[in-house]
Amino acid sequence: MNRVSWDEYFLQIAGKVASRATCDRLHVGAVIVKNKNILSTGYNGSISGAPHCDDVGHLMLDEHCVRTVHAEANAIVQAARNGVCVEGATIYATFLPCWNCFKLIINAGIKRIVYGKEYRSDKKTVSHAKMVGVELVDFSMK
Repeated sequence: MNRVSWDEYFLQIAGKVASRATCDRLHVGAVIVKNKNILSTGYNGSISGAPHCDDVGHLMLDEHCVRTVHAEANAIVQAARNGVCVEGATIYATFLPCWNCFKLIINAGIKRIVYGKEYRSDKKTVSHAKMVGVELVDFSMK
């Protein structure tokens, strides 16, 4: 058996984190890593204390479920709540981050995004990654 790369390892962990997601439209997981150490994880689910999609259904707006907080945002929030600096880290996400999550990732100081596959192609995310100097790694091609 071949040993998996670090990127594959952390992306597999993100996949396991996604199994906790509570919106059945798409289970997404994210892991923030620095120096090969996991700093934080997140999955898509409702805001703290609110009912989950899996329990009460979706809250749809413009073909998107807005009941949930995205996995990437939850990972960043969990790091912040625990006083963990994510500056210079890598985020591993099971799917290409949406535009709103991408903006949070950039402003949190994360410098590398590794994702498993595209959910909806977001050209803004791809073009702006180059513009702001963030490495974007499409792992679906590996």
